[in-house]
Parts: sequence; C-alpha cells; structure tokens
Amino acid sequence: MSFLTQDAALLLAPSGGMVAAGVAAFHYRRRAVKAERRAGGLEIRARAAEQQVAARDAEAGHLAGIRLPALVDALNRGGGGTHRDGGLLHAHLAGTPVGKAYAEVLEQVSALASGASERAEGASRAAVQAVVRSFQALVYEQQTAITALLESQHDERVLEFAIPIDHAGSQLARRAQIVGVLTGMWPGRQRDDALLVEAVRGGISRIRDYRRVRITGERGEYVAGRFVEPVVLAVAELLDNAARHSEPGTLVEVWFVEAHNGISIVIDDAGIGLSPEERERAAHLLSGAGPVRLTELRTPPRFGFLATGVLAAQYGFKVSVEQQSVHGGVRAVLHLPRALLAKPPAQQQPQPAAAPAPRADEPAVVPPVPAEHLYPVAGDGLPVRRRRRGPKPDLSAPPPAVPPAAGAGSDLAAFLRGTHSARHLSADQEPTS
Repeated sequence: MSFLTQDAALLLAPSGGMVAAGVAAFHYRRRAVKAERRAGGLEIRARAAEQQVAARDAEAGHLAGIRLPALVDALNRGGGGTHRDGGLLHAHLAGTPVGKAYAEVLEQVSALASGASERAEGASRAAVQAVVRSFQALVYEQQTAITALLESQHDERVLEFAIPIDHAGSQLARRAQIVGVLTGMWPGRQRDDALLVEAVRGGISRIRDYRRVRITGERGEYVAGRFVEPVVLAVAELLDNAARHSEPGTLVEVWFVEAHNGISIVIDDAGIGLSPEERERAAHLLSGAGPVRLTELRTPPRFGFLATGVLAAQYGFKVSVEQQSVHGGVRAVLHLPRALLAKPPAQQQPQPAAAPAPRADEPAVVPPVPAEHLYPVAGDGLPVRRRRRGPKPDLSAPPPAVPPAAGAGSDLAAFLRGTHSARHLSADQEPTS
C-alpha cells in the first residue's frame, strides 16, 4: 500500500485511534524513505565497484600486452625508464595502490633487463677482445714473415705470389683493428710523426681497390704520432666504403682543403649516393655520439662508419658525409684540427761539396739523406718500397734460365708501392695483447 493510501485510511479512521495511527504511519514512512535512500547508495557503490574492477582488469591487460613489451623494446633499442612504456590506460589510477604496484613492477623489470643486458654486453666484449688479440698476433706474425721474405728474395716469381698475400694480410689486420676499436681496444702505437700524405697513402694501401684511388695535391703538414694510426684507419674505412659503393671502373679522388682551424681530407666517389635516411644514419654513426653495443649491431653488422665515429670521438677529429660529390656520388670529409698536427722536423744542414778523406783510424762520415728522398714516390703517387735490411742482390749473377713472361711483374710494383706506406707507418706498431 502506498503512502497516499495510508494517509487516506488514517483520515477515514475513527477519531479515537487517529493520532496513534498517524504517529505509526509517520514512523513507517520515515523508515521506508531511509531504506530507499540506502538501497540507492548501495546500488551506486556497486556500480562504482564494478567500474573499478573493470578498470583494474583492463589496466592489468594493458600492462601485460602493451607496457611491458614497450619497455622491453625501449631497452633493446638503448632506451630506458618507465616513461617509454606508454603510460597508464586509466590516468585516475596513477596515485592508487594499483598504479603504484604496476609502476614498481615496471621498474623491477627494467632493472633486471638492464642488468642482464650489461652482463651480456660485457661477456660479448671480453669474448671478441680475446679473439681479436689472438687473431692480431697471428696476422702480425704472418706479416713479419712475409716482410722478411720480400726483403730477402728478389725473384719476380716469388714476389708475384708473396706480395698479394702481404696485401691481403694488411687488410685482415685492418679488419681486426676495426673490430678491436669497437670493443674499446687501443688501435695501435705510433711513435713517430708522419706526413699527412703518407698517412693517406697508408690508408690507401690497406684497401682492396687501392689502384682506383687518386691523390690530388701534396701537403707538407705532419700528423702527430699519437694520431697517425687512427687517421690511417679512418681514411682506410672511408676509402673502402667509397670504392665498394661505386662502379669498379671509376676513380676515388682524394684531395685536401686547408682551413683556419686545421686541414680536411676530402674523398669523392662516383657511386649512387645516399638517401636522406641513409645520410642521417651515417651522420649519427660518424658523430660517435651514441654508445657502441655489440649486442645491438645489425645483421649483418656494418663496422666502417661505426668504428670511424668511435675513432673520431676518441681522438678529436671530425668526419662527415654529404651527397655533394662532383660525380654524383658521396663526399666524405675528415677534418683534422691543428691540435692533431705536428711541426715539421728541423731541416738538416747541407753538407759541403767535397770533404777530406777520413784517416784509417777514423770512422767514415755518412752524409744525411736529403729530405726529398725520405719518401720516394713513383709516378702514380704511391710510395716506392725500400729494403731496410737483408743481403743486397748479386748484380753479377747470371739471369734466370727461363725469363718471366712479358708484363709478369707489372702488378708487383703496384703492390710494393701500395703496401710500403702501411708497412712504414706501422713498422713500430706492436700487436695488441
């Protein structure tokens, strides 16, 4: 019965019980109103609780399906922190116990993944360094043996087979040095200052297509001894990249630009050039800004630009690539600040035209070698190999019974000239151990 029906019944009731009935009716009505209000509040709270449960369920799914994979992906790409996980699906849960618990889960996962990544990176570096050290020792031993052979033998047939092996060995040594640089190893020790042109020629001699490289202009600047080997390695990698990404019959041109703050080595090729994305990635690698992680290298890995950027950042020179080659290819520029250059050696005093013969009890005075003969250069711009030790050839010996075929030794001189710079620049270099 409704409240209106109850009120009507009270009005029609006898007057004797009207007051008591009215009080009772008012009491029950008040209790009914409170019960309805309580039921409405319970219904609202039940709906809110259902929404909270649904939000937490959705947030748990978002954590497992979105936030954790995003965090792992960010860690794999070198990022870190929960700010890379996409954030909460429901922002109102940020300050709740559930939101705080999810944030703590992400932090623990990040810490565990970072620790595992660092351990894996350290183990990878140690393994690669061990392999590189053993490999460098073997290559150094091989090159020492080949050098002794080349300096003791004078038969063109022997040189024809030995010099290509020597050239391949110098390329293997460069590859080992580059991998070692990526793991933080020292690229090699260089005690003496060297002409900038000789450093460039040393880089030319360490690539496969050294015959395609042409140097324009001669420079008198010297590179300080500590920076010679890094410059040689960087130039070799830039030249190798230019030669491999251009037509086999085209030239790779090298020239120099003197600037106020230093001198630049410019390398132009006639290749296909770089796309904007490739040029942006190359600029990032050559800057040496980001850390090098062996466990994050691409497959197959590309070491050239990456190692050049590491050398540039470590030794203070700058490398850039631009699509401004006059032949439509890529122009690479290696800029050496003046802090990396050394003063030329003091000029030797000229000797008199004639000197008296020494007495029998005095040692003979050997005149100094003229400066222009310190680095004899052939017509193609590559240095001529000199023999530093070993017996002199017997010029009075009869010629071989079977003379070599015409042109058999034409490539030998090129190999000799190509490998002399690298041998001269690294004569004092010791294998990394």
